[in-house]
Amino acid sequence: MSSDHRSRSRVVLDAIRQHGRVARIDLARATGISQATVTTITAEMLRQGLIAEHSNEESLELGARRGRPRVDLKIRGEAHLVVGIKVANRQLSLVFMDFAGSLLAEHTVALPKSIIEPQALCEQLKSAISTAAHNHQIDTNKISAVGVALAGTVDTRRGFVHWSPSLTERNVPLQEMATQLLGCPTYVDNDANLVAIAEMLFGHGVDESDFIVVTIESGVGMGIVLNNALYRGARGCGAEIGHTKVQLDGALCRCGQRGCLEAYVADYALLREASVSGIGDPATGDLTPMLEAARNGNATAQSILTRAARMFTMGLANVINIFDPKLIILAGARMQYDYLYAEVATAVKDQIVQVDSAQPKVVVHNWGDLMWAKGAAAYAIDCVADNSLRGSGDHAA
Repeated sequence: MSSDHRSRSRVVLDAIRQHGRVARIDLARATGISQATVTTITAEMLRQGLIAEHSNEESLELGARRGRPRVDLKIRGEAHLVVGIKVANRQLSLVFMDFAGSLLAEHTVALPKSIIEPQALCEQLKSAISTAAHNHQIDTNKISAVGVALAGTVDTRRGFVHWSPSLTERNVPLQEMATQLLGCPTYVDNDANLVAIAEMLFGHGVDESDFIVVTIESGVGMGIVLNNALYRGARGCGAEIGHTKVQLDGALCRCGQRGCLEAYVADYALLREASVSGIGDPATGDLTPMLEAARNGNATAQSILTRAARMFTMGLANVINIFDPKLIILAGARMQYDYLYAEVATAVKDQIVQVDSAQPKVVVHNWGDLMWAKGAAAYAIDCVADNSLRGSGDHAA
């Protein structure tokens, strides 16, 4: 298959996924590809088992009078089974999804520690998949691919992790290691990037071609979607908002540098400050005592959170001033319970360039690790689709 034909095939497949069910003539209109080419491409996909035909019920009665009813095309869910995994601070969150993006099962398992050896993490991934599959009566032999989301700097072309707060080592060929141990293709990406994919497919970004996601939990991350595609940067190091500098020679960041935004607003940074006043323990990774203290009027706790919110607002304003996006989505575990960050959406509007047009919309999306895992599963589906269109999709049912 030529690269041009493969590219057109991907456009058609993505259009079918976006529409849910769509007729060939409508695919041609939506993609700008000739109906004859659409017919050829979809015939190939039907042979591969990637899509299926579906009689349009609304046209059956009309079709009975005038001839053949309209036949729509849809993604064939049973073509592939994928797993999405979010590597969080103290746990793994898994989802099983079919090729159509339908959720089949979800599972969460605790990690023995927050920073783990690469090989041990791969073994934890394998064990979690096995346990979840057993609990939900899923045949692991049918898994086509696994997507893994973790914090850090990742070269997605190789699945090579330059650095991650979840790993004890730098420069880890995690994708290669996991693929070998799990026995199926595994794809690794930065977790904020995969949240952006999840938003694009399942969340606030469904109807937006351009938007930015900023995540905050144990770290601070960002995912950028431009023209319906994820932007990663030349080295896979783009969109690292957490490691932009907000203070010269400032607080120590876990990446090894000083003055990073993350060093002032991430969980470990807040706990580091709170521990001095006895209202938090960095070893637990739990912000709850400090948050409760702030809600109960503790001045120190309130001061720590207020400064963090101001720092976060400044970082967010810089992003808006650079990119001028139509939509900013704030996501992550902290958005579920940190009351100050809900105010950032309003405060940031006073720190951006003021012009006589609508300001960027800032929304807070409170979702947990299982939704991040959905982004990892969507990434796996994306990679499986590419492989299938290259003629290498040997897991198709």
